[in-house]
Amino acid sequence: MPENYFDERVAETYEAKWPELFDPAVVEPAVSFLADLAGSGAALELGIGTGRIALPLSRRGVRVHGIELSPAMVAQLRAKPGAESIGVTVGDFATTGPGGTFQLAYLVRNTITNLTTQDEQVDCFRNVAAHLEPGGCFVIEVYVPELRRLPPGQSIHPFTVTPAHLGFEEYDVASQIAFSHHYWVVDGRLETRSSPHRYVWPSELDLMARLAGMTLRERWAGWKREPFTSDSTSHISVWQKTPQRSARDGG
Repeated sequence: MPENYFDERVAETYEAKWPELFDPAVVEPAVSFLADLAGSGAALELGIGTGRIALPLSRRGVRVHGIELSPAMVAQLRAKPGAESIGVTVGDFATTGPGGTFQLAYLVRNTITNLTTQDEQVDCFRNVAAHLEPGGCFVIEVYVPELRRLPPGQSIHPFTVTPAHLGFEEYDVASQIAFSHHYWVVDGRLETRSSPHRYVWPSELDLMARLAGMTLRERWAGWKREPFTSDSTSHISVWQKTPQRSARDGG
């Protein structure tokens, strides 16, 4: 079971510390993208958190179920209007089975990196494939590892520098782990938080998908389907579950 870094203190201040994530300009393109893929089917969110994406997606008429490791984050979700229409299973999304099948499964905001070993990430793809309907899609939003920002001999680079929030990524290239260090000034006090994340390359994710019986359908630089290029700092990737071929199909 992965360690839960989202305790009550983090859950209660999550929206206040990352308000940009809840900006409609950020949320609405993601919800539209996911709603198009879900169609009339159900959607499964891995790491549903406080419902930032699940709630507006549910309001679009999509039946949403979530898996979440942190009970404190689930409590925040449950306190919001519309949460009664969303089912949540508490557990590790790499191995927890919510029951039923889904047309769409998705992981947003780098959540795949919360699984800190390659085996766990592979298990996640297999778990998703087991719960996708034939032809269903798995979507991941994640950053492209920024190793090109590191000059020789340096392992740390800043990713957020504001008067209220400093964020630094510390790379351990040998283990493919990036430690995220955060420093906030809250009511005149300094709050800190650090957590490990296994960064993963697009091609590595494609191989994990193939091992689970899925193939890459599309890849974009953002939710508005901006082209993915060598300069893209993140990607939205969509893999599709390959329908099982019967003996009558030949081959």
